[in-house]
Amino acid sequence: MPQESKPVAYGGQAVIEGVMFGGKHVNVTAVRRKNQEIAFLEVPKQDKSWVKKLRKIPFLRGIVSLIDSSAKGTKHLNFSADAYADDELTEEERQEQKDNENKGWSLSMVIGVAAVGVLSFVFGKVVLTAVPVFIEDFLFGNTGLSKFSHTFIEGIIKILLVFLYLYVISLTPTIKRLFQYHGAEHKVISAYEAGVELTPANVQKFSRLHYRCGSSFLVLSVIVGVLVYSLFSIPFPYDNVWERVGQRLILLPVVLGLSFEVLKFTNAVRDVPVLRYLGYPGLWLQLLTTKEPTDDQVEVSIASFNRMRELDAELENATVNVSYASGNLDPVKG
Repeated sequence: MPQESKPVAYGGQAVIEGVMFGGKHVNVTAVRRKNQEIAFLEVPKQDKSWVKKLRKIPFLRGIVSLIDSSAKGTKHLNFSADAYADDELTEEERQEQKDNENKGWSLSMVIGVAAVGVLSFVFGKVVLTAVPVFIEDFLFGNTGLSKFSHTFIEGIIKILLVFLYLYVISLTPTIKRLFQYHGAEHKVISAYEAGVELTPANVQKFSRLHYRCGSSFLVLSVIVGVLVYSLFSIPFPYDNVWERVGQRLILLPVVLGLSFEVLKFTNAVRDVPVLRYLGYPGLWLQLLTTKEPTDDQVEVSIASFNRMRELDAELENATVNVSYASGNLDPVKG
């Protein structure tokens, strides 16, 4: 008798004027065009066997997931950027762009590259790892504090920089709408997990904050980094600010991998009254990275989620049918 598969913990990301959701077998992005129609990008998941194996190894799976999601997210960001740029062009400009597409960068290329650059998690982590070190050393380098104190202050500076950066960019209309779609993504996932019908009215009743958000991972990585850097500096003390930055960058994969495991733990224990507070710092950061969406934005998010679920079911059934046809009585697990 076939074993019942475990419930899927769906995730996604906001894109320009839309939302991407990742399923077991396919990633789907839905974006609202200027004519109010909803356009879709549907990309089947084709993970290599060695990638699937690495995803099962603790500590390594976090780094693999980050790299993989960043690579796959680029295609969906570019799709939304291209749609947005195309909607901003007149017919004459659109034709001129086609005529000159080989002579230079188009507006869509510029927006796409900019989106990837701004939202690149790895690039952001490197910058947020090095810059706070220099700031802390400039302010407190000659105060005689312990290395743990320096590292703790460095972590505080890092969090303040993150909050300041997110607050400033959230004031721009484009990023504010991006954060609204981020909120719409969270609301749809929460509504689905609660088992209610996915309608704009039902979905809007749920919080725009969610435990599994990447914002929670960002805060956790700062907290975990303070502990990792402090412990590492005991057997391997640094002598100057450049050695300190070098240590931080070398240990960055360790911090990211460990932070991913801590995030999985906080998600697993979020129903435990005391332990659920471990996830609160990430929820607080989401007050900046999400905004309350409009019904139209929620509608786009629902459309993306439903299309992903529909394609997932079709691919799942196709996989099961192939498995039975080959004589295997157990469905193939994705």
